[in-house]
Amino acid sequence: MSVSGLAGSPSGYCVHLPARSSRALDGRLCALPQLTISGRLIRLEGNCLGQLKSRYSRPRTHLIKCAMDASFGDSMNNQSDVFPRINIKDPHKRLGISTDASEGEIQAARNFLIQRYAGHKPSVDAIEEAHDKIIMQTFYERKRPKLNIKKKVNGITQSRYVQAVTNRFRTPSDSKFIVKTSVAFLLLGVLTVLFPTEEGPTLQVALSLVATIYFIYSRLKSKVRAFLYGGGAFIFSWLLGTFLMVSVVPPILKGPTSLEVTTSLLSYVLLWVASTYLK
Repeated sequence: MSVSGLAGSPSGYCVHLPARSSRALDGRLCALPQLTISGRLIRLEGNCLGQLKSRYSRPRTHLIKCAMDASFGDSMNNQSDVFPRINIKDPHKRLGISTDASEGEIQAARNFLIQRYAGHKPSVDAIEEAHDKIIMQTFYERKRPKLNIKKKVNGITQSRYVQAVTNRFRTPSDSKFIVKTSVAFLLLGVLTVLFPTEEGPTLQVALSLVATIYFIYSRLKSKVRAFLYGGGAFIFSWLLGTFLMVSVVPPILKGPTSLEVTTSLLSYVLLWVASTYLK
């Protein structure tokens, strides 16, 4: 038949087979009419096949678009979540970092949380507040470093003068000797407190000097060193005790001879150290 100058064959037809994928379209049978335009034969198989492919590819494209919209929609909803540690007072625990975290770790934790909870302003404010507190605390610690007591003590004990003094003392190998000197000077202290005289504990102080010389001689087996060490320890202990009781330590005991008694007790302690540990 002829249509507006076009000649076609009525035997041309197209058979549609149901298919579930675009690859299955290649298996369709497509019989297309042969159209003659100005003496040229045009085959329309490709057009028919393209229309069928586009028809079956639309649902899949729509599904992909819906999946992408759902994915981005979830992320947008997550941005409006509430920061779970918003009410924690400790700034380090609020950001989820340790107290010794570096500046890079602090900044990374802040940036991550800000990006995660950007849709909730109170959460963002809480994160920024914790970050600012940590930064200010770090600044003040750098400006006023903490006093390392252990380091200071180690520096003092390892100094040359302290080492020279500590090298003059040694713990005796016989523990019974330590008990003997402790009992002797403890007894002198009790006698000084219980039987004070108007002149002061003169007898007890003299006995402490004798006991010091005796104990030093028992350890060193040298009379000269015993007299020198004993006399020197006795003078040093009384001078130090008098200075401390007059200038530093407030009166402990009451009575007219309280100063002499307290000074004697302090000197007994120093004499016990010299008698037991001086080498």
